[in-house]
Amino acid sequence: MPIWPAHLGRVILETVDSTNLEAARRLNTGDQWILTHAQPAGTGRRGKVWEMPAGNFAASLLMHSSDDMQALAQRSFVAALALYDTLQAFGAVDIALKWPNDVLVNGGKIAGILLASAPGAIIIGIGVNLAKAPDIAKLAPDAMKPVALSKLVGAHINATDFLDVLAVNFDIYEQQMRSFGFEPIRLAWLEKAARLDKVIHARLPDRIETGIFKTIDQTGSLVLMTAKGRITLPAAEVFF
Repeated sequence: MPIWPAHLGRVILETVDSTNLEAARRLNTGDQWILTHAQPAGTGRRGKVWEMPAGNFAASLLMHSSDDMQALAQRSFVAALALYDTLQAFGAVDIALKWPNDVLVNGGKIAGILLASAPGAIIIGIGVNLAKAPDIAKLAPDAMKPVALSKLVGAHINATDFLDVLAVNFDIYEQQMRSFGFEPIRLAWLEKAARLDKVIHARLPDRIETGIFKTIDQTGSLVLMTAKGRITLPAAEVFF
């Protein structure tokens, strides 16, 4: 097994309301990963319910930092790259990264990332369908079909084993980010991006924009080429 990063704590809980909420309660107690085997109050982006059947993965990294909010928000791309490598290490193929914070395998959603800010810190919550895909009937009507890693690779995967690999992979990309900035992360993410140079739809509060997904810019914003020209979206809900 990989060697756990010495500067990070490792907390394993049987149950907690939400690992992101637990991380917020642990502010100023050191950088640490928090994993739970049950999470009854887990949420996804925009407050959506994150279903967590038994055996699935729910963890948060509490990372203290003096970086500005833009740099902290770019940690979602660090997390996505770490998830890509970790899923690959456990046998997944046909992995793609969906802007801004999802990971797909065989075109189905297998993982999501949820960032939360705190004074002097960023909390990076990660959920992965290890054992079972959530019931799609309980998800939002426009939710992507979920998939489970165990069914895809034909093997049971322990959440703590997954965390041990993920923590190391995240640390590798985090050190790269600290040494060289966002650009290498941006380029690495684009190499693995879902639907790059293809038509996608971006839902905003007041409209839907449709265009060709050209790139993400130096801030991490989505760049689309639409019928009206090139537009940049710092936040949106992307669907295919």
